[in-house]
Amino acid sequence: MRVISFVIAVLPSVAAFTAPLAQQTPRFDLLTLNAEANGSSTAEKKKVIVLGGDGFCGWPTSLYLSDQGHDVVIVDNLSRRKIDLDLGCDSLTPISSMETRIDAWKEVSGKEMKFVNMDVAKDYDLLVQLIKEEQPDSIVHFAEQRAAPYSMKDSKGKRYTVDNNVSGSNNLCCAVIDADLDAHIVHLGTMGVYGYGTSGGEIPEGYIDVTLPGGRESNILHPAYPGSVYHATKCLDAILWQFYQKNDQLRITDLHQGIVWGTNTPQTILDERLVNRFDYDGDYGTVLNRFLMQGAMGVPLTVYGTGGQTRAFIHITDTARCIEIAINNPPDKGERVEIFNQIAETRRVRDVAEMVAKLTGVEANFIPNPRQEAAENELDVSNTKFCNLGLDPITLDSAEGLFSEVTSVVKKFKGRCDPKKILPSSFWNKKTAEACAELDPTSIKIAEEEPEPVEA
Repeated sequence: MRVISFVIAVLPSVAAFTAPLAQQTPRFDLLTLNAEANGSSTAEKKKVIVLGGDGFCGWPTSLYLSDQGHDVVIVDNLSRRKIDLDLGCDSLTPISSMETRIDAWKEVSGKEMKFVNMDVAKDYDLLVQLIKEEQPDSIVHFAEQRAAPYSMKDSKGKRYTVDNNVSGSNNLCCAVIDADLDAHIVHLGTMGVYGYGTSGGEIPEGYIDVTLPGGRESNILHPAYPGSVYHATKCLDAILWQFYQKNDQLRITDLHQGIVWGTNTPQTILDERLVNRFDYDGDYGTVLNRFLMQGAMGVPLTVYGTGGQTRAFIHITDTARCIEIAINNPPDKGERVEIFNQIAETRRVRDVAEMVAKLTGVEANFIPNPRQEAAENELDVSNTKFCNLGLDPITLDSAEGLFSEVTSVVKKFKGRCDPKKILPSSFWNKKTAEACAELDPTSIKIAEEEPEPVEA
């Protein structure tokens, strides 16, 4: 097996890393207070349709918006749950049905949310009808296949990702036009539209200053440089937004988000029936969540290649807060597409692995990279707009308590983990598949917990 392994850091105890879930509540209370201080409690309350509101980002965002007093309608076709069945890998956390989730939220908050089971990419007439009936102020668009590895798994995954993502975004624009409603579209995009390290400096928020032939200065949409079919669909989305804004004066905000980590938020922690999904597998598990899960279970951290990839990160709580900030600050009709970089910070992957290794005492395995990407890259990103609008993002240096919260969730539900799903199973091309051919999914073993000492 062509795997280079070595220990980054080992500590004899992880007591500070395994605090009970309830002990993390003060951190969540602080986040709630911060959100109120940022003005969300006094902003205009709006009718919001959340497309893809059953997903990893959509569900906690829906709860947060409802908690802030907005009238929320969730639309989802439950496709992510169906993909779980296809992959044979459930969320580590047992997620309740949407009906149970909605009822539980009403019990704990006194607030109602509506759920509509609909495929945005296929049920066009129903989408138009819903928009006409609900008359939303804003429509938040999460309803896309979100995993780059899944989009590269095989031709089925590639075709589904394009069909679902691009058709859904186009249908949304057409439906807003046909409903004759001036609704603000807020789309969750990705930092991956920019590529990584291709700007030669700080990546601006959406638009870049250039000098054209003849010395003509201009400010244009940042060139697209996707690294997967998933990222390519987000680039295609960006072109659709530009067209429909120019042609039909739609009001659109596109959020280029970094890698999301964390599980619970101040809302999802209120009741176990509200718990957010936690993906740990090689297709849907985001890198920091995978590391935290692996560390909590005593599994060597799976670092791809040299770990020299620099990526942008954001906590799931900040995702929800950013969505509301965007909703409360829409572009005026006729203004160009508003673009925010929705990140807290950038970190090199091997540095993140080292951080988790120090906290958990678990070594790191540097394994062949299943992706076609540069082994090392720099990434300098501007996030000025959100910060100027009041976002005080969670950074990894200040997040040890939230690391502990994730670890507590993992330890509670570790019996639901299938260790054979931890290694990558999707490869970008034949070359990367061959490089990873000797990886053995059955070699991954979860460490046995030491029994608690018995007092004499």
